[in-house]
Amino acid sequence: MIPGKDNNKGAKNDAPKEKFGSFALFDVEHFLRRLLKNWYWFVLTLSIGYVVSWFYGKYYAQNIYASNLSLSISNNTSSYFTPNQSINFIWGQGGNQDGIYLKKMLLSRSHNEFLVHELNLFVNYQTKGTIKATYLDKDDSPVFLDVDRKHLQQVNYPITLIPKGNNSYEVVLPKDGQSSSLYSYEFEGFQNINSFPRPANKIIKVNEWYTSPNLRFRLVPNPIETKIKLDNVIVNLSTVNDAVNNIIGSVGVDFDKEINTIMIVSKTGYNLNSTVNFLNTSIEELRKKRFNDQNTVDQRTEAYLAENLLDIRKKLDSSAAYLNHLKVSEKLYDINNRDEKSLDKIKELEAKKADFLSKMNSLKNIRSTVDSKNFDKMISPSAAGFDDGMFTASVSELKALYMKKRELSTIYTPNSEPIKEVNRLINEAMSNSSGSLRNVYNVYTTQINKLDQQIAEASSDLSTYPEKQRKYLDAERGYNMIEATYNSLLSRQNESKMRLATNQSDITVIDPAKNLGQGPIGPNVKATKMAILAGFSAIPLLIILLGSLFDSKIRNIKELISVTKIPLLGVIGNNASENMLTVLDSPKSSVSEAFRGIRANVRFLSGDDNKSKVILVTSSVGGEGKTYVSINLASVLGLSDKKTILLGMDLRKPKIFGDFNIDNKLGISNYLTGEATVEQIINKTRIPNLDVATSGPIPPNPSELLMSERNIKFIEELKNLYDFIIIDSPPVGLVADSYELMKYSDANLYIVRHEYTEKYMLKMITEKYHNGEIKHLGFVYNDYVVKQGYGYGYGYGYGYGYGYGYGYFDEDKNYKEPLLIKIRDKMKSIFNR
Repeated sequence: MIPGKDNNKGAKNDAPKEKFGSFALFDVEHFLRRLLKNWYWFVLTLSIGYVVSWFYGKYYAQNIYASNLSLSISNNTSSYFTPNQSINFIWGQGGNQDGIYLKKMLLSRSHNEFLVHELNLFVNYQTKGTIKATYLDKDDSPVFLDVDRKHLQQVNYPITLIPKGNNSYEVVLPKDGQSSSLYSYEFEGFQNINSFPRPANKIIKVNEWYTSPNLRFRLVPNPIETKIKLDNVIVNLSTVNDAVNNIIGSVGVDFDKEINTIMIVSKTGYNLNSTVNFLNTSIEELRKKRFNDQNTVDQRTEAYLAENLLDIRKKLDSSAAYLNHLKVSEKLYDINNRDEKSLDKIKELEAKKADFLSKMNSLKNIRSTVDSKNFDKMISPSAAGFDDGMFTASVSELKALYMKKRELSTIYTPNSEPIKEVNRLINEAMSNSSGSLRNVYNVYTTQINKLDQQIAEASSDLSTYPEKQRKYLDAERGYNMIEATYNSLLSRQNESKMRLATNQSDITVIDPAKNLGQGPIGPNVKATKMAILAGFSAIPLLIILLGSLFDSKIRNIKELISVTKIPLLGVIGNNASENMLTVLDSPKSSVSEAFRGIRANVRFLSGDDNKSKVILVTSSVGGEGKTYVSINLASVLGLSDKKTILLGMDLRKPKIFGDFNIDNKLGISNYLTGEATVEQIINKTRIPNLDVATSGPIPPNPSELLMSERNIKFIEELKNLYDFIIIDSPPVGLVADSYELMKYSDANLYIVRHEYTEKYMLKMITEKYHNGEIKHLGFVYNDYVVKQGYGYGYGYGYGYGYGYGYGYFDEDKNYKEPLLIKIRDKMKSIFNR
């Protein structure tokens, strides 16, 4: 039974034609086999990946550490509010405005720039071993670098200090990289100087100044004795701007989820001690600055309120004198039938209005101070009855930005980029502060308008009083309103004095930052190592995957049969010899046995052995083994006592004559042109029943000769003389000659070469077969390479051997059992016991 022969009939009727010849884009089976075949590449890349990951973890990965500090914010700010009239109360907002203000301060440029200057955080310390550099805390270095800030310095330029004993160090600078663009720590900008040669290495003592065109510094001894002796210290200078940006990017501020007045401040860095020291210093400096700012603002506020009290006191005295005058001159000591309830309500409403008007006056003072940029006269927002952390932070930022602008203005023009950037930040901060004041102003205005409306409604009944009495009531209301204003200012002055007397920082550190031996928080070395291993192992996987995706060659026999639905006549193994006469020279080989199987299967194509006389052999392109199969199939038939002739009808590329040592001067081309007779072109071989007719000289019109009536008659004549006629025809993928010859053949063999024939080349022959244009067609799978110990992997009975290792073929004498087979057999023997 020929594989696919029975299924073919149903396929023609039932299966959609477009499916024939359409190979899958990805062959999973072949992909898995390639993975197993190339296992050693995976072992190699995994080994390389392991070595790389080991070096990464030991010499490259820079550990990142984190420390944190918790602090509480007291509610001192709430004492600035007048009871029940804070702006947050009016807006119906709670929030943690002071906490937000402190967060902005901690992350502000002004605060961190102050720390950079105060702590020399633009100086960075490292030490380097054979491969890896390690970041140091300042206190880990035996000496500190004291930079001359009036001298231009080169930044991002590693300065190596090598101890030489006796408090001396050798200053080693890079062999190249010196720049003429130097940084000024005094003006925080770059300046260009003339180019200069590399400064030579120099040994200096502690406290001795080192001077070169691009550097000036001295080494100051660390007062704390370091625990670790370092072979070298590498110092890098950075700009103030870079140092500030690095700090802001590494500091995090969060609020406790349960108590929003508790803040958790964290800092990440390459050295744990550095993060601890920075956090503690940053919070301490903030506490000091916060305390001083509070005292200064409260003093200004107290003075402002005292000045306003004097003015209001004068107005109050004047109003009291006028009221007394009315009592004496007009004899108005009392008014009959006074509506005390309405008058008390009016008095209460006017007292509230007086309080709001007083706060509005203070608010105007604050707004005027901000607009005039005279921050030295800024009073506390509490004088205006509100306290907004965002406003306070914006004012602090404005003060710092205006100072920065004054410094930059000494070295930059108004249209320079640094000045433009500062102006942009000033406008942004000004917008934030003005927005906060505008919101408060709008709230106060709304409240005053409401009070005016309520007072007007309550005063409507007073119009019924006589004119003299109404005059007295108006004077009394004026006095009461001024008195209410005076009391409101007096109350806020007392609060301000109380704060001054009891003032303390509203920041309390709960848990300071400490070095408790915390492990690094990053990088995730384990995950990175796994990623490196996965990446290296993915290299061969990716190569094999891409190779499989772009591989268009036939490599799978099962896929070939299932896609084309064309019968498979046999599988030919690899011919290790250059000689094409395998059947003659190696009759006991598995390849020879495969040709005998094909000889037996050919008769099934037509269903009648007597009709299978003319066998045409073709392929897609040259190099697929068409001539090799033709020669050996003809040899097998000749050796089986069947009178056989082999016709070399590939007139464009004659080959057969060389293997049989036959002269090709006269051949089929000569006969078809009438230059020779049949007897002249037929040659005997060493096989008695096998004759060969070579192609002869290459003619100018091979297609016309093959399609000629003379060639058809030639084949018909040979049928009377021979039992089998084997035609070695041209490849159908290149010329159409073979398609015409197939009309006169009884069986057609199409050669497919393993890992050589392209899949797309089979589409045409498959479509013609299923469309009924070609009949009696079968595949021969050639050059199938088989691993020792596994056989040909397709079963017995198809004409291509039993497999190695059984002593049946000549190849079995060189058979070496693979290791996996040995292990399998050993395991079987153990279990069989």
